[in-house]
Amino acid sequence: MTTTESDIGGSAPGGPLSGLRILELGHFIAAPFSTRVLADLGADVIKVEPPGKGDPVRSWGIIPEGETDSLWWSVHGRNKRSITADLKKPEGIALVKRLIARVDAVVENFKPGQLASWGLGPDDMTAVNPDVIVVQISGYGQTGPGHNRAAFGVIGEAVGGLRHLTGYPKEVSDLPPVRTGISIGDSVAGLYGAIGLLAALFEKGRFEKGGGRGKSGRRIDVALTESILSLLEGCLPEYGATGAIRQPTGSTLPTNAPSNAYPTADGRFFLIAANSNALFRRLCGAMGRPEMADDPRYADNPSRVKHAAELDAAITHWTTGLTLDAVSAKVEAADVPCSRIYDIADIAADPQFLDRGMVRRVADPRLGEMLHPGVVPAMTGGPAGGVRWAGPTVGAHTDEVLSELLGMAPDEIDALKKDGVL
Repeated sequence: MTTTESDIGGSAPGGPLSGLRILELGHFIAAPFSTRVLADLGADVIKVEPPGKGDPVRSWGIIPEGETDSLWWSVHGRNKRSITADLKKPEGIALVKRLIARVDAVVENFKPGQLASWGLGPDDMTAVNPDVIVVQISGYGQTGPGHNRAAFGVIGEAVGGLRHLTGYPKEVSDLPPVRTGISIGDSVAGLYGAIGLLAALFEKGRFEKGGGRGKSGRRIDVALTESILSLLEGCLPEYGATGAIRQPTGSTLPTNAPSNAYPTADGRFFLIAANSNALFRRLCGAMGRPEMADDPRYADNPSRVKHAAELDAAITHWTTGLTLDAVSAKVEAADVPCSRIYDIADIAADPQFLDRGMVRRVADPRLGEMLHPGVVPAMTGGPAGGVRWAGPTVGAHTDEVLSELLGMAPDEIDALKKDGVL
């Protein structure tokens, strides 16, 4: 797909998760990101929002003049059906319980204990649907001495150890560690939530194929802090075995070399990752310095890591004598992993992303044609999912869902609206 083509709302075929119905009791990022991933793959996600302004993320980022929802919402809420229900009213809780009885899974990211205080805890959910899978995403998890502490993704990044590593050594900069320019902690936790939900579904299906009733009432407990910690590669075993605390290393990694962003003659940076002996030898050839590959200081990865400063200085001496395009041509010709650093404009024009449908135009009925990221992962052998519609307005599907799933008549729905429940 190219950016001249469009995904028109409702035209994308169902994906491998068609038939899976999920109720989202989510707000902000983690749970909604988790369900968006599942909705992209064909799941029917019913998002419950508070009446009025809905999910707070609707007001995050750029909001076009005359609109109430941000441009981000077009992606964040896509492929979901939005209904409204006031969870602070008994009638709203009762309505949501009726919906829980009709779904396969619930995904939520309220502070631990909040939903239970309203009568919508996991025990309340399984009481109306013993088979329902409950995914709970929170800052610190549902148990432990710190489980009730407030958290956002950035807190998960700090406690999980990532923020400590996102900076330069103290001898280079006294600035605080920087954050990634997106809510990576929330998104990673959301992915783990989706993985846990699918694992529970697989387990349930395996039991049922064997003639058993199947596992029921699985609860998936995802913590932002733990999701980030799980990404930290060798940091924990290195500390446990040697007491070593990995420190920030700027644009390099302490585990392999050469791997850095190198300056070019036109004031730009070019990433080169020649992390194996064969790749390093090819890079030396591209630099016109084949003898470097036989230098004992650079004979293998441990040696190159030990002498990384000298090695980076030699590569920098070469790259600063050439423009970025010239460096790129030489390193790419040597088949060494490399790239300039993309901004979003580069991404939107990239032939590889375009060819694989990862930058696509989506018809948003309120905002017009919007650029959306495509569906990950790409799948073959059948419908792979897609963008069926852009993020809907608050409660756009309330009447449809309550009529379809609960058989409610229009006058019943109207009465709830008049009472402020919907």
